[in-house]
Amino acid sequence: MEKVFNWGMYPQIEAIQYSSGNYGKIADFVKSKDVFIARGNGRCYGDSSLQKNIFSTLSLNKIILFDEKLGILNCEAGVLLSKILNIIIPKGFFLPVTPGTKFITIGGAVASNIHGKNHHKEGAIAAYIQSFELMIETGEILHCSEQKNATLFANTIGGMGLMGIIISVQLQLKKIETSYINQSTIKAKNLEEIITYFETYKNNTYAVAWIDCLAKGNHLGKSILYLGEHAKMEDLNKKLIENPLKIHHKTPINIPFYFPTFVLNTTFIKLFNFLFYHKQLRQKVTNIIDYNSFFYPLDALNNWNRMYGKNGFTQYQFVIPFENGKEGLIAILTKISESGCGAFLAVLKTFGSKEIHSSPLSFPMEGYTLAVDFKVNKKVFQLLNQLDEIVLKYGGRLYLTKDARMTANTFAKSYHESLVHPAKFNSLQSERLRI
Repeated sequence: MEKVFNWGMYPQIEAIQYSSGNYGKIADFVKSKDVFIARGNGRCYGDSSLQKNIFSTLSLNKIILFDEKLGILNCEAGVLLSKILNIIIPKGFFLPVTPGTKFITIGGAVASNIHGKNHHKEGAIAAYIQSFELMIETGEILHCSEQKNATLFANTIGGMGLMGIIISVQLQLKKIETSYINQSTIKAKNLEEIITYFETYKNNTYAVAWIDCLAKGNHLGKSILYLGEHAKMEDLNKKLIENPLKIHHKTPINIPFYFPTFVLNTTFIKLFNFLFYHKQLRQKVTNIIDYNSFFYPLDALNNWNRMYGKNGFTQYQFVIPFENGKEGLIAILTKISESGCGAFLAVLKTFGSKEIHSSPLSFPMEGYTLAVDFKVNKKVFQLLNQLDEIVLKYGGRLYLTKDARMTANTFAKSYHESLVHPAKFNSLQSERLRI
């Protein structure tokens, strides 16, 4: 037994972990356990990959095929996105969809049907998965695609690991000319202004906003919008064009210890938010930055989750349909700012309608999605229960990959279809939500 927890450090449990890259041994493990869940690199936030028995996919770490002409990658499920990027970028390709960290596994990306800053235009990763190999409860490995085992294919994408162990994944990549991003940052005075900007720049490939969740009154929703496009050769200066497909390695700053619980208090967060918003002097700034700085800024801080203290944190992410978006966001941001619960990181994006072959548990739907980090304490859980009611009122739902405390009742009211899955594959989350 060992202590196991995911990125939010809440909950923490005692579990037995097993890992192997040998398919026969994995099959023996599957057949020998009454209940377990697969787990990648533990970068989900709550308990969706926790159970008394855990199969770690990290030993499934081989690249099977990289077709450099067609831009198709086939690799085992435990391969990290960071490894994939190091292989594909020098050949002129990028991930079609990526979350805010490159330290997740490709299998976890499929199980969560990950979305990124481009969902409004290019959809979730479901749109780019050609096929995968899935080990089911008998230990048999099935090939799944739109043409073969199609129902299993759809239910596994966004299915939170409840259909089986993803063994390998075949993915269509995105062609790029350079490893740089043409970025624009635009300051918005309030929520109404940032919503207008999202509409104005809806044709941009990448769009995401940082929001000051403690702002009130006329400044409610004060934010900075980040827009991005993959830079072309003609966008680069003479220095950058010497190596346009450069892999950008940055030594991360390590957080070596857990911060005391009083550090990230409301006063500190208000100061941080003030400085972060006002460090950009002009209303709009355009520049060329590397892909790490644009897609993975928090990866520059190793173990940044320790900043929330030993009790951990939870990320509350919801989506509300566009027709209720402004009213719902006002209600939620007002409730957060009035609560006094410091929100150190808050990110707003939009989802488009491009959702294909994915599980009933898949999170994205057309609308606004806000993700907010909260330090774990009783006051925060009381606030989140109140936010749940607002999300439900406006027809929204919560992201299972980030969830650690939603009730089964909230889940049933927001995910109108459940998922029929083998009893052998169950996480603490699926038991809590009675999926």
